[in-house]
Amino acid sequence: MTAGPSVEPSAEQLRTRIPADVLALCQRLRAAGHRAHLVGGGVRDMLLGRPPADFDVATDAVPDAVLALFGHTFAIPTGLKHGTVTVLTDAEPRRPVEVTTFRGEGDYLDGRRPSSVSYVQSLDEDLSRRDFTMNAIGFDPVDGRITDPFDGQGDLRRRLIRAVGDPVARFREDGLRPLRAVRQAAQLEFEIDPPTRRAIPQTLDVVRKVSAERIRDELFKMLGARQPSRGLRLMQETGLLGVVIPELLEGIGCAQNRFHKHDVFGHTLAVVDETRGDPVARLGALLHDVGKPRARQPKDDAPGEFSFFKHEYVGADLADEICRRLKLANADRERVVAMVKNHMFFYMPDWTDGTIRRFVRRVGGSAGLADLFALREGDVRGRGFGEDPDGEIGELRRRIAEVASADAALRVTDLAIDGRDVMRILGVSPGPRIGVILERLLDCVLDDPSLNERERLAALVPEVAAQFSERTGPPPARRPS
Repeated sequence: MTAGPSVEPSAEQLRTRIPADVLALCQRLRAAGHRAHLVGGGVRDMLLGRPPADFDVATDAVPDAVLALFGHTFAIPTGLKHGTVTVLTDAEPRRPVEVTTFRGEGDYLDGRRPSSVSYVQSLDEDLSRRDFTMNAIGFDPVDGRITDPFDGQGDLRRRLIRAVGDPVARFREDGLRPLRAVRQAAQLEFEIDPPTRRAIPQTLDVVRKVSAERIRDELFKMLGARQPSRGLRLMQETGLLGVVIPELLEGIGCAQNRFHKHDVFGHTLAVVDETRGDPVARLGALLHDVGKPRARQPKDDAPGEFSFFKHEYVGADLADEICRRLKLANADRERVVAMVKNHMFFYMPDWTDGTIRRFVRRVGGSAGLADLFALREGDVRGRGFGEDPDGEIGELRRRIAEVASADAALRVTDLAIDGRDVMRILGVSPGPRIGVILERLLDCVLDDPSLNERERLAALVPEVAAQFSERTGPPPARRPS
């Protein structure tokens, strides 16, 4: 990932990087007698030669004027109290662009938002309220003029994240800004200016006021970086990690054994960097060994070494708590917990095809396997000894591919019969034992996929039900209708 630009683009070169629909929006504002400057991350990314994720426009036009100019069909009052109108451009699909009136801000009383907003006439005043110098650059695409009152371009060349003005004041205004600093340091592979970095531990009380959802979103963006460990290490050093996921700090200095070069925390950071996947998979990697410090026991036969018996189950419980605290969606939480719970698998050559199918079913099918294999590859590389992950999972991958070609049932819903068939064959009413019988039928099919035919499974139902009844007693007969 590139950080700073090798050759800083000229204003004219910058103009050529602006999509025609965004330029047309700015031209329309100018034609109506208003100013229009691109600001924020879009300008920063263009200066870095990166494709902007979005575009924001700062203008002296008040929201009512913007609504009148673009019409209520294409101008949406998404943030009137902050002076923001979202304008849909004339591109297909229509691009949303936030158009915000030049503004100043009152005191931040809750560490999240200003107590008041007032409109100002100067772009410089507007830029002075922004978080970092690299995000406080304006560009007028019509006149081709760059406005950079805080030397943000210089900091881009220096690959430096520096707060606008007093960093303590900036961070006390919005407790998310310290997290944004370390996240952008990871994404851009920049350093944080020393005074800005020193301000982070001084403002942790404000960070604690930030909603779990905003913290989660920043964490996910960080986990999408090429090397998330850059941001995670900064979080640990500045105290942010103790606010967000304090359980990970237990791994610092937690020695392992001869198979690992690093302590638990160092190993964890290495595994996150080496795990390929989306931010949810990377979160699974971040938490995969979170249970180790609490499960660690000294080995009697190996002084100085430790075992971590069932740490994956301790870790799964902790991961569930952490994911709930961060307000993850249920599907994402379940995915992370499954990665932590199932990551300690060990393939043996004597596994039968049925064992392979049960393993695939237990870990959640193909999606769960993709996460687990990505984690195991990262885990092996993260040990620090240059091992090849294929040595541990290559043969298992090949076996799974062979077994999958047989198109076997892996779930109850894949069976050729269902609960209604079981009730009809046995003449019983609905109840939990129907599910148990279906699970046992699936167990038979996992060993012999050829059994998954309607007639063959129907013939097995009385036998399976009889085995069930031997342990639990006979099911009650169906009441006469």
